[in-house]
Amino acid sequence: MGQEDVKLFFSTELLNWYRLIKRDLPWRINRDPYRVWVSEIMLQQTRVDTVIPYYNQFMSKFPTVSALAEAPETEVLKSWEGLGYYSRARNLQAGAKEVVARYGGIVPDDKASVAGLKGVGPYTSGAIMSIAFNRPEPAVDGNVMRVLSRYFCLEDDIAKASTRVGIERLAASLIPEGAAGDFNQALMELGALVCTPKSPSCLPCPVMEHCAARLAGRESELPIKTKAKPPRPEFRAAAIVLGSGVNAGKVLVRQRPDTGLLAQMWELPHLLLPPDKAGWLAESAPKEQGELAELISRMLEEDTGLLIRPRSWFMDADHIFSHIHWKMRFYLADLGEVADVLEDVAASSEPERNLLAAEANAGYEAADTHGLQAAGMSAYRWIGKEDMETLPFPNLFLRMLKQFWE
Repeated sequence: MGQEDVKLFFSTELLNWYRLIKRDLPWRINRDPYRVWVSEIMLQQTRVDTVIPYYNQFMSKFPTVSALAEAPETEVLKSWEGLGYYSRARNLQAGAKEVVARYGGIVPDDKASVAGLKGVGPYTSGAIMSIAFNRPEPAVDGNVMRVLSRYFCLEDDIAKASTRVGIERLAASLIPEGAAGDFNQALMELGALVCTPKSPSCLPCPVMEHCAARLAGRESELPIKTKAKPPRPEFRAAAIVLGSGVNAGKVLVRQRPDTGLLAQMWELPHLLLPPDKAGWLAESAPKEQGELAELISRMLEEDTGLLIRPRSWFMDADHIFSHIHWKMRFYLADLGEVADVLEDVAASSEPERNLLAAEANAGYEAADTHGLQAAGMSAYRWIGKEDMETLPFPNLFLRMLKQFWE
């Protein structure tokens, strides 16, 4: 069988298979480009089963481009809470605002305009154009690169941009006339359900007969992909500070700066330890535990004017971002007296004060709010369990606070 026949077999059999077995997913009920756009952004780096409830809730809350564009950012982030990669939500809303401003709230039907929207890369633009408008545009993600690398026994490193470009050209040549949307979704479906990263299920595969990798016994070693650099470890210590008086039953939290990692989300106060202090998080370092608790107390006194007393260890937890691995220890603490005078951090000669206080001095602004001193930080506030319903928290702090209140 010649190469063109192999291609035709692949396209025909894959499309027939998809139309028989395709999953009933909420974003497939119609071809509304906005619905397709939201689903494709949510599905980046996230499993379908995880996305479905988030997608349904998000579309119920923001049913149109205009509704998303006009919503407060914190409300959008709250609806995204738990999905991670929060820049996706911000970029999606920014793109929605561009659609409202430039195109009257209607997602444009030409690739250049769609590709120009904030957060829309080659894959997402290809998915929107093919699924929503049935244009013969490739939509190449990790699933597609894996499927095509195996079927055609391609040995190029899929981590390289040049390989992606080549696979995009190949994928475009496979699209059956008039069936771009179904075909691209069929490729994604095959990669998600059958041609999986590990232990691919070749027997139920609709195109196994002419899969070059299977015929060569190489289906498990392809695709070739150089390993990404592992995320760098960061060692942090956090405090769950219990309020008193009018704040009894509440805990102290703070909002992150407007830009950067986890921008505008809420978190428990914490400090970043330099690598040479990482050993302080070891259980076999009792002396260092006292010093670590003292550093947390000093950080909060400098930020807010509040004196806290760390009482006990709560738990340790990790959170892995794409480029950073947070290793964090959580302490329970309560309030002492309000400090009368705040010391000047820059004037201090104590080396411990040079520890990085988790961006506190770089991005949090001062104001007299929520019972904190005027010299403290407006980013800090006391919250009760009910506030968790409206304030967006990163996964790590969401887990800690839910466990604390449970």
